[in-house]
Amino acid sequence: MTEERKHAILFAATLLCARKLIETIESDKPNLAEEYFVDKAIRKAEFILERIDKRWPTKVEGER
Repeated sequence: MTEERKHAILFAATLLCARKLIETIESDKPNLAEEYFVDKAIRKAEFILERIDKRWPTKVEGER
């Protein structure tokens, strides 16, 4: 996996879990679900990137 793809997954996962994580950030109580929300967001981001790759495959230099 390339660094660019890792950064894309990180960015997408951040957007997907931000709403859930804001609740844990604003609370002083420990929240065991925080890791779950992050993992779920990463899985969703990976799924989205896989779908994008299937629909628009990366072209190798020199291809038309």
